[in-house]
Amino acid sequence: MDMHASKAIELQRRLVVFAGQIVSLSFRLRRTGAGRHIANQMVRCGTATAANYAEARAAESRSDFIHKLRIVLKELNETDVWLQIVIETSLIEPPVVTAIVAENQELCRIFAASIKTAREPQPRR
Repeated sequence: MDMHASKAIELQRRLVVFAGQIVSLSFRLRRTGAGRHIANQMVRCGTATAANYAEARAAESRSDFIHKLRIVLKELNETDVWLQIVIETSLIEPPVVTAIVAENQELCRIFAASIKTAREPQPRR
């Protein structure tokens, strides 16, 4: 297995773990109307990241790959907003959310860098 494949597998695993953390966090939110709405939205975008990255890994072209990576980044950005709302509204204690927010921000940096790299012109062979 080459280095790129193992990095892709590790990134896929991180996204799956992240999705699991989002689901677990959603169970801990207060069961108010707002809590349910935020939980549903957060689960939708927070779990979509792993599935969309799997789609990117199976992209049919470079432009398709970049497009799907951008979708992953958009879902991570949306997840970040919902996490910030959770913190702002005190729906859950901030220390519970801190590690998830940090992982989300790290994943955003990784995907932003990946998109930038993928958009660079490729050397001719």
